[in-house]
Amino acid sequence: MLISFHSVQKAVNSRVIQLLTFMLFVLIFLTTCTGETKLADATETTIKKTEYKNHLAGESSPYLLQHVHNPVDWYPWGDEAFEKARLEDKPIFLSIGYSTCHWCHVMAHESFEDDEVAELMNDTFVCIKVDREERPDIDNVYMTVCQMMTGSGGWPLTIIMTPDKKPFFAATYIPKNDSRGRTGMMKLVPQIKQFWENDRDAAEESADKAVSVLQNVFNTPSGDAPGSEIFKKAYDNFDVIFDSKHGGFGAAPKFPSPHNLLFLLNYYIRTGEKRSLEMVETTLTRMRNGGIFDHVGFGFHRYSTDATWLVPHFEKMLYDQALLAMSYTAAFQITEKEMYKRTVDEIFTYVLRDLTSPDGAFYSAEDADSEGVEGKFYVWDFDEMSQIVSDDAQIFTAAFDVHEDGNFYDEATGKYTGENIPHLVKTPEEISLKFKISESEVIKKLESARVKLFKVREKRIRPGLDDKVLTDWNALMISALAKASQAFNSPEYLSHALKATDFILQNMLDDAGNFYHTSNSEGKGISAHADDYAYFIQALIDMYESTFDVNYLKTALKLNEDFVSQFWDETNLGFFFTSSNAEELIVRTRESYDGARPSANSVAALNLVRLARMTSDTELEKRAEEISKAFANQINESPSAHTYFLTAIDFMVGGSYEIVIAGDAGSDDTALMVDALMREYIPYKVVLFKPEGDSGKKLVELSEFTKYQSAIDGKATAYVCQNFACNEPVTDVTKMLKLLSLSTE
Repeated sequence: MLISFHSVQKAVNSRVIQLLTFMLFVLIFLTTCTGETKLADATETTIKKTEYKNHLAGESSPYLLQHVHNPVDWYPWGDEAFEKARLEDKPIFLSIGYSTCHWCHVMAHESFEDDEVAELMNDTFVCIKVDREERPDIDNVYMTVCQMMTGSGGWPLTIIMTPDKKPFFAATYIPKNDSRGRTGMMKLVPQIKQFWENDRDAAEESADKAVSVLQNVFNTPSGDAPGSEIFKKAYDNFDVIFDSKHGGFGAAPKFPSPHNLLFLLNYYIRTGEKRSLEMVETTLTRMRNGGIFDHVGFGFHRYSTDATWLVPHFEKMLYDQALLAMSYTAAFQITEKEMYKRTVDEIFTYVLRDLTSPDGAFYSAEDADSEGVEGKFYVWDFDEMSQIVSDDAQIFTAAFDVHEDGNFYDEATGKYTGENIPHLVKTPEEISLKFKISESEVIKKLESARVKLFKVREKRIRPGLDDKVLTDWNALMISALAKASQAFNSPEYLSHALKATDFILQNMLDDAGNFYHTSNSEGKGISAHADDYAYFIQALIDMYESTFDVNYLKTALKLNEDFVSQFWDETNLGFFFTSSNAEELIVRTRESYDGARPSANSVAALNLVRLARMTSDTELEKRAEEISKAFANQINESPSAHTYFLTAIDFMVGGSYEIVIAGDAGSDDTALMVDALMREYIPYKVVLFKPEGDSGKKLVELSEFTKYQSAIDGKATAYVCQNFACNEPVTDVTKMLKLLSLSTE
């Protein structure tokens, strides 16, 4: 998989750019294979299985285990590999990918399973494999290197570096032999060997300069916190690049980027700008109707390779399902359009069926490939599909644009394959008019056809499952389920969120306070990164607002204390990606950019504001302000690349609600008031529930200001505060909604 990133060169000063230019000049003869990230032809080869096992045999990562039989003598990241490189005076060949990455598979089949390439690699390098999902700290560092050296990035990520981890070459996918202007492995490896042996000084000088540039990238000075004008600037950026016909932003490839959609929904709520809502609705509808959505088994594929959302990269990621579920949930709350709720239900149907462990935790992803072919599991021959659907074939093929010549083309070649990927092109109303039957009958027939196709498809060889359980991605799904349980008043979704939360609390957080990113069967976990802390603290806050179990709020506050003590940057402010106790890499990164997922600093800033408003702890909000100052220059330069950050800033400067509901936890009037509140989309609010008796005292211990807030005359009572001023308490739901500017009258 190849993706484009914003160039980090904008973040460095002119002196650093000069150093970078010099470094690239030294390496010019090597970089012919690291130009723009265009996709090369995939040559499928037979996977060679032998009894041989390299040094990955003891690993638990599904991605690393995919390479355990490679003739390349792979090592996991660790002291053994680096010591070997030092003793043998060899550079390191670092390959970073993940188990469901299509182009990682292509490079593996072409080169890493090839004896000829492996012989060259083993002779020239000490070779290290890293799962970017298991070690995002390593990936963050070297992906930035690749962006600096080539202007783009993606996976598989290829880095050549010295035994002391300093990079002097970067690329993404590399073919075995020269192809489409890319130097192949058969030519590149001997070139690098010659460069290392005959021009060592240049290699090491380039590596030193790369590290120097990298350190400048992540040690940017702070600035003045962005003001309210930044929101309009971000909105205008999206407005300019919005694709009004197909939805989404910019040209192909198109990524869902749900946090961008959430920003635009929030902007609509804040300003009433209908264009903002229109951009979101068009995008959500086109994605739901397109081939990026799995119309047979549900769930979203990773991204669309074209501008129309038809041809996806077929891997399915847990975090995409979570973030998209949040976006569709919010859209339903605003518009009450049933299609958005149905999409959320379908996303969760997929996740709970195919990505959920027996313990209630969530697996990471499903592969793009099955039987060595990308998308084979998902596409259909016209005759096969027609036979399966039988009497409903005409209706189904008309609705989903299925035809004899096929609608699916190969991304690499651009040629049609004769196969079809279902995508919705006609509404039930249109089908009803065409075939002279009722809409309800159309819907019934389409669902009957879908079920038939699903049953047949389940007999196919499935794509590979990456069954890693990652704390940060699980936390996103917990938040998605919690928010949906609120919006739809769904005990089922809340039940699944509870199970996953309990799993993390019991398996990823030990009695000594150690927190883990993931763990293997032996129980030896990888320490948590900033994303794990930020996302799980967010999930705990969401779980508190869904259950009003004060223990979730208490745990969130404790984890936040640990997060600050271990990750805070005292010099430049903000949170580092790794803790003070983590392995020392060539640079300690700090992230602000909201890429495929919101950055840890964005989420942490919002967490701090929410916790501050829930506890009246002004120190928490001051720290959130410090985070916005730490990354002010980056945010001001590219606000549309920091949309989740803007949500946190808007919470601070745009006004918010603090709502306390006091009453009997089991009473109907309390349930009615809570349900009415949660049904609405109010992005800038915190909600506390103060029950009667001892349970209420537990809340007061954390939120002292609730001490004197109690039910009036035994009725559920809402205390609504806004902009540091509190209104008179109310016991009527309609009056509560009026205070929130949400009355339907």
